[in-house]
Amino acid sequence: MYEAVRSRDARFDGEFFFAVSTTGIYCRPSCPATAPKRQNVCFFPTAAAAQNSGFRACRRCRPDAVPGSAEWNTRADAVGRAMRLIGDGVVDREGVAGLATRLGYSARQVQRQLNAEVGAGPIALARAQRAHTARILLQTTPLQAAEIAFAAGFASVRQFNDTIREIYAATPSQLRAAKPGRSSRFGSVGSADGAAGIPLRMAYRGPYAAAEIFDYLAARALTGIEEVTGDPGERRYRRTLHLPHAPGIAEVAERLGEGWLECRLHLGDLRDLTTATQRMRRLFDLDADPYAVAERLGADPALACLVEQRPGLRAPGAADPHEIAVRAVLGQQVSLAAGRKLGNALAAAYGRPLQAPSGGLTHVFPIADALAEASLAELGMPDSRRATVRAIAAALAAGTVVLDGGVDRDEAEKALLGLHGVGPWTAGYTRMRALGDPDVLLAGDVAIQAGMRHAGTGTAAAEAWRPWRTYAMHHFWRAAADQRHTPAA
Repeated sequence: MYEAVRSRDARFDGEFFFAVSTTGIYCRPSCPATAPKRQNVCFFPTAAAAQNSGFRACRRCRPDAVPGSAEWNTRADAVGRAMRLIGDGVVDREGVAGLATRLGYSARQVQRQLNAEVGAGPIALARAQRAHTARILLQTTPLQAAEIAFAAGFASVRQFNDTIREIYAATPSQLRAAKPGRSSRFGSVGSADGAAGIPLRMAYRGPYAAAEIFDYLAARALTGIEEVTGDPGERRYRRTLHLPHAPGIAEVAERLGEGWLECRLHLGDLRDLTTATQRMRRLFDLDADPYAVAERLGADPALACLVEQRPGLRAPGAADPHEIAVRAVLGQQVSLAAGRKLGNALAAAYGRPLQAPSGGLTHVFPIADALAEASLAELGMPDSRRATVRAIAAALAAGTVVLDGGVDRDEAEKALLGLHGVGPWTAGYTRMRALGDPDVLLAGDVAIQAGMRHAGTGTAAAEAWRPWRTYAMHHFWRAAADQRHTPAA
């Protein structure tokens, strides 16, 4: 870790943090400041752990604005699940007791496990996240400090002021007056104009295959729910969001910054900022570790050239897990175009209209409750398939199937397979996207089989791709698509 700090290695940003005892400051590994002496350096797994030990954030490298650790996406234990739930804002909305209930542990057990693994408990982790949210609002909106305090999730203005001073060594007014990016090679979180939404810079590590992820989302975009505008290289993906307090709209640009994607959020309630940000990060797979993926998959001769052709290929997640589960049912055993047509019909018939349309966005995807008892007569598909849509919607509404960051993925897949009409492809696709599992292989998918044949490999080699089989699958999907579009084909 010290060698990574000495070489300012950005590959480890977000994977760990280092603090300097002589200055009382903690940084990301790639901080451009002069490397401190080894005897003055200590390391922490999270920013919250560094803050918990009394260190304040570096103003130069902004360690609170790094990608999240890919470890929390791969891990299926209680700590990994807890980190995903805290990122989604569960502690702010439901408290530590709510977090513990979702995990199936006591609050004391959750506290003990998080302290042992990441050096901070759930309250400290949520506090660090609230401080980051507050900084974004201070520097990108004209809101009063009191409004920002409650929007970020603080219980009082005094708590907000004390936390900002402790973490950033500055008052909220000083933080707002600062000129982000002037003394930092990492830039600001966005512009200072919040009139047209909240501008964000969503950080990622390593190479990022933006064209491929925009192609993937454009091919599946539902009319009224999503849209992709602009020419290749300059496209913008826009979609409506179902959020805890009010609907919202997110807009992400294809053009890459220096280690970040440009995002703009239009929120009906600012308390949803943390949740909306995390959901867009999951959709665009921004916490992935492309170096680890390339190292593992590139070791397979059949995959090596595919990995080299598309460095930084990502596995899109979900902005709404329930939406993905329903769309997986619509897309089973039909072509991509047919599944999209069914999704368009569903959204038009049962989607919730926005108060004011925004461009081509007019609706929020229908909630599970609305579909559980719907006739679905507008969908041109067999009665058995309509019954499956109703069954999965009823299970989601009743909570017998849970799809959130804290669920046990094996149990969730088992619950899905227990529903009539849900097969391995549907359950696996939902697990891959709705639950963000990086290690799913849909062996029965026709396009995957075609991609594997093109690469000269098969499922017998798949064990060597763990825990990144999802990324291998996306390489095979792209290989199959490329083969279909060659002149010889």
